[in-house]
Amino acid sequence: MTSNLLKTYCKELKLGGVPSVYEQIDFQDRQQYLTAVLGAELEMRRQNRIKKLLRKAAFTNLKTLEDFEFTTVTLPETTNIAALTDLLFLEKRENVIMLGAVGTGKTHLATALGVKACMQGKQVRFFRAADLVNTLLEKHKGGTLARYMRELNQCELLILDEVGFVPFHRDGSDLLFNVIADCYERSSVIVTSNLEFGQWTSVFGDSRLTAALVDRLVHHAHILAFTGESYRLRKALSGSKEQSK
Repeated sequence: MTSNLLKTYCKELKLGGVPSVYEQIDFQDRQQYLTAVLGAELEMRRQNRIKKLLRKAAFTNLKTLEDFEFTTVTLPETTNIAALTDLLFLEKRENVIMLGAVGTGKTHLATALGVKACMQGKQVRFFRAADLVNTLLEKHKGGTLARYMRELNQCELLILDEVGFVPFHRDGSDLLFNVIADCYERSSVIVTSNLEFGQWTSVFGDSRLTAALVDRLVHHAHILAFTGESYRLRKALSGSKEQSK
């Protein structure tokens, strides 16, 4: 009876975590016990919020900074590893541009920074650039673009992965420009690309639009250069050598 009444009260008070933890907490005195129970409830809420943020971010794979090696990354004078991984650029609404060959770790680092931002309670969205452009075109055609843009404007970190792999339709380029323009000095953007800025016109299809887009991205940005051979290729070759022994 008491257990059922407790669950009822917790449900009405929206203390969903309490029924599952109150029996597991040691009792020393009333204040300590109540504080521990409420602390457990808050921690459960925090973990649930993080899970929701990670789902909403829609990462293709979850990566962490602990698994990343900075040996192939050249950082600009504007930042360092500690400042980057502490997400100071988010506080300042700055961007991070990651340029380099395929497989050198750009997506891994971009994802890991995004995951850490989610862990800190930030709204993050992850897109392959071509997928976002296609979605924008679909929303525009379906008359729901304005609502979708409002959703994107809520995020504090927008990650655009693989800019340069697929050329965009001109209308798609215009729509993506609007997304990036809306982020300007309001939220942070991380971009990964296998192309140098001078080659971005081949993706966006218009030199003036490309120049305006790059101008907004790099105005408050840290540009990271990724070098070396593909991480996936190195891993595959390493595996082949191990099997041949």
